[in-house]
Amino acid sequence: MPTVREQLLARADDDTRGLLFERAAWTWAEVVQESCVRSALLGTLLDPDRPPHVGVLLENVPDFAFLLGGAALGGQVVVGLNPTRRGAALAADVRRADVQVVVTDSTHADLLSEVDVPVIPIDSPDWAGLVAEHRAAGIPDVEVEPDDLLMLIFTSGTSGEPKAVNVTQAKVAHPGQFLSERFGLGADDVAYLSMPMFHSNAIMAGWGPALAAGAAIALAPRFSASGFLPDVRRYGATYANYVGKPLTYVMATPERPDDADNPLRLVFGNEANERDIEAFGRRFGCVVVDSYSSTENAVIVQRVPGMPPGSLGRPVDGVKVLDPQTMQETPDAVFSPSGALLNGDEATGELVNTTGAGAFAGYYNDPDAESERMRGGMYWSGDLAYRDADGFVYFAGRTADWLRVDGENLGAAPIERILLRHPAVDEAAVYAVPDESVGDQVMAALVVRGSLDPAGLEVFLADQPDLSPKAWPRYVRVVDTLPRTATNKVLKRSLAAEGPVAGDGVLWTREPRGTAYSG
Repeated sequence: MPTVREQLLARADDDTRGLLFERAAWTWAEVVQESCVRSALLGTLLDPDRPPHVGVLLENVPDFAFLLGGAALGGQVVVGLNPTRRGAALAADVRRADVQVVVTDSTHADLLSEVDVPVIPIDSPDWAGLVAEHRAAGIPDVEVEPDDLLMLIFTSGTSGEPKAVNVTQAKVAHPGQFLSERFGLGADDVAYLSMPMFHSNAIMAGWGPALAAGAAIALAPRFSASGFLPDVRRYGATYANYVGKPLTYVMATPERPDDADNPLRLVFGNEANERDIEAFGRRFGCVVVDSYSSTENAVIVQRVPGMPPGSLGRPVDGVKVLDPQTMQETPDAVFSPSGALLNGDEATGELVNTTGAGAFAGYYNDPDAESERMRGGMYWSGDLAYRDADGFVYFAGRTADWLRVDGENLGAAPIERILLRHPAVDEAAVYAVPDESVGDQVMAALVVRGSLDPAGLEVFLADQPDLSPKAWPRYVRVVDTLPRTATNKVLKRSLAAEGPVAGDGVLWTREPRGTAYSG
């Protein structure tokens, strides 16, 4: 099994482009040298008798890449800190991860006021002095094994408190090598990296494949929908990665006749909807490959040619849909001639790696959460799904997305897919709010970019043959934006906590026993 250290050392004499940032550029050999400097620097700041954990609270800037490379070479551990966390919550993340020192910049330093470890901004004289002091550092003389930690990456926290996922050297190096070979990446490619580097998608779908292939990495400090295409052209980017809704945001920018005049060849990521996957590829003249994945990376479902619309694809051997109560495989989904799921209660279960932990290396200092994931010696993903008779699986939401309506279990994701069929609906989030008597009512928050009113929504929903009568949203909240994590995942628990209110939008309410909306 490869290590990231080995992959970096293979670039130590590589004089091709390695890192691009704004007007600056480094060869791969220079990237390795800068990484050696950061590893040596960190060695002077860390207590050798404690875990060598370094918190990094930065946007996608070169120092983040150099710190990550230094940790890979020197056996240190980068703890990616989320800038959307604040105060006591951020301080708790630092303590939970046994961070000894936090590297940040003056922009983010104020967020760390409650952190009780040293904080060093990279734009301070102290940092500049440390870099200068170790400028001649050589390759760290350490042994690094595939199972050694490289990073701690916090989960998105969409359904609870974030957990620190153990990310080993092999967990980055192996998928990086696999994806680089799968997509034919090489030294002539440029990988555009705008997803936040404290998150797994940026590391495993962007940084890792580029390193394994010797492709140049073009860093954007943060994702910008309007800046995406200009950056792709400026850097000559041939590959890009995403997680969440970036394709939706880029598609919302004004269309131009020369959009396809760009070097982009392949875009890889997860959680895009089918409409945007197809439209993005057509508009920008590239191939979009969307996959199912999570930070833990223990359950794999692969997209294949000819798969049914709405499907995630085929699970690899050992990945099954199990009933969380009986721990037995659920029956195949049964569909009506119009495509409606007829046995959602029985067919919907949790995606599980029945062979064991897969690539999951556990949560740091969280044995209870780890035990919950590894029930019965199997990895339980927390994602709901159902499977058709041909073995294709369909995402039904997170386990927290279960809605109990009139005694029937409903998944949020199939309802969202139906709402997204309307050409005016850009984004849809479906979640449960309490019923007046018992159970749940369906509520949807929509971002609308075209013409849609309550009467039009009623007509549209009535025309959807696969929409269960119980799945009709009782409340529809039309908003300009949805609350999101820094990795573009919708914070449904925030929406659900507000209940059936208009908030900063408008609220449409359906009659309890009818189909008409008012608002």
